[in-house]
Amino acid sequence: MPDYPIVSNLVIAIVGSIHIYILILEMFLWDKPTGLKAFRQTLEQARMSKVLAQNQGLYNGFLAAGLFWSLYLGAAGFEVKVFFLICVLLAGIYGGLTSTKNILLVQALPAAIGLVLLWLNV
Repeated sequence: MPDYPIVSNLVIAIVGSIHIYILILEMFLWDKPTGLKAFRQTLEQARMSKVLAQNQGLYNGFLAAGLFWSLYLGAAGFEVKVFFLICVLLAGIYGGLTSTKNILLVQALPAAIGLVLLWLNV
């Protein structure tokens, strides 16, 4: 087994990057053409829900920060990696069940893959 799980850390970095992108979409692009297209909504719908979306974006930023912090901690960050990946997985499952199935692929699946790779220490 490798001393430094490169593959799982790469996947964690990807999951963190996805959440930075979601932060940008929800906090800054929600009522712009990119955000409207990504979330399949009208400008009117976006304007009515903008503050809620910004709040969601902030939470996604906290998930990303936790994931990048866990990478910074190296081997000592194993439990932090597990915690934040589980948070992302649960958020993705909930979003997939209550909003759109696409969230399962974008959020939950990468987090699940990261958890499996982390436990395999690869």
